[in-house]
Amino acid sequence: MLAAGLVLALCALLQLCPAALGALRPQLLVERSGSRRLSKVGGFSWENCGEGKDPVVLQSLSVAPDPISIPGNLRISAAVNGNKAMASPLKTVLVVEKALGDLWIQLPCIDQLGSCTYDDICTILDTLIPPGTPCPEPLLTYGIPCHCPFKAGSYSLPASDFALPDVELPSFMTNGNYRVRAVVSSKGEELACVKLGFSLQSQ
Repeated sequence: MLAAGLVLALCALLQLCPAALGALRPQLLVERSGSRRLSKVGGFSWENCGEGKDPVVLQSLSVAPDPISIPGNLRISAAVNGNKAMASPLKTVLVVEKALGDLWIQLPCIDQLGSCTYDDICTILDTLIPPGTPCPEPLLTYGIPCHCPFKAGSYSLPASDFALPDVELPSFMTNGNYRVRAVVSSKGEELACVKLGFSLQSQ
């Protein structure tokens, strides 16, 4: 549920979907003029931003090590509680900002990276993991669904390791501090809102 939205938020920002979701072979961004290789992600933080009104809430999220070396290994644990089922279409709106001195500058949506709107993350999940195929590990082991609809209830991912591939960042995503606001909604009703903060270092 919200975990899927968070994964997609990070995927959209860093193109880590294939590795995070257990695809057979990680894919890199198409290398473009001015692109650079992501080397570290650090200073990770998170908070709910639904003012206690959203039916789906992220209860815990832990990411280690800090900083994360890329390529390298990532250990993540998370817990989500939802008192409402989530069904297609699940709209996800990302607002990605970069610190420029004391100001935060919103990044545009370019090639599905940056401050983008995804009309239905359910269809994206179906593309990444074809319906009828088992959910990738460790989701399968812990009974975490990877397709819509997501039933109401609590979902927990104990500390699990993922291998992260090389990643090419577009030229507009330079070294610095970033924050992402991810809002998941259905038919105009906000279901979940999470803010993420981190820093990027590239070569």
